[in-house]
Amino acid sequence: MVASTLPLRIALVEDSLLLREGLTRLLDEAGYVAAGAFPDAEDLVERVREARADVAVLDVRLPPTFRDEGIRAALALRSELPEVGILVLSQYVEGVYARELLADGSGGVGYLLKDRVSSLDEFTDAVRRIHDGGTVLDPLVVRSLLATRPDPLVALTPRERDVLELMAQGRSNATIAQRLFIGVGAVEKNVTSIFQKLGLDDSGVDHRRVLAVLAFLQAE
Repeated sequence: MVASTLPLRIALVEDSLLLREGLTRLLDEAGYVAAGAFPDAEDLVERVREARADVAVLDVRLPPTFRDEGIRAALALRSELPEVGILVLSQYVEGVYARELLADGSGGVGYLLKDRVSSLDEFTDAVRRIHDGGTVLDPLVVRSLLATRPDPLVALTPRERDVLELMAQGRSNATIAQRLFIGVGAVEKNVTSIFQKLGLDDSGVDHRRVLAVLAFLQAE
């Protein structure tokens, strides 16, 4: 994602008129530009391209079947317009969708529960971090997955698991240090240890923080 002094342009895809209007107001209050608001994902790639959107915010369940149209549209956007950040909203914790979004190992994606968008700060912070190339996962999604994952996470210490959970939420090392009341250096040591225990060598190409998150999102 390329930094810019211009307001972020956001495309909204949400079938609920009330939520669509509510999100538009949130974006306006945050100084962003609602570049388009759509009730379905039909021709979404072209719509987003024409809107010159920086980030697309999509509901998981959209017309006509209200199953996984939002995820399929997000994956199509990822393929055709990789420079556009993607934030998917869901009513429920559905880990399989988080796995699909992160499958290519790159950043600029997010998965939040709809309850989270009631907070202007949390919602707009997530949009900004996604635009900047970060990965944002809802804390409830992360905790649910961490609670049920087998190896290789069993090798992690409780502190490393705490650090990994915050990494999965898209937090920086500085923010993780603040949340856990430890130094940035200690966070860096834990992150390095996590990479080592998960077998994530520094290839110079892969986004290892995203790959670390994928280690517990992968299906058994």
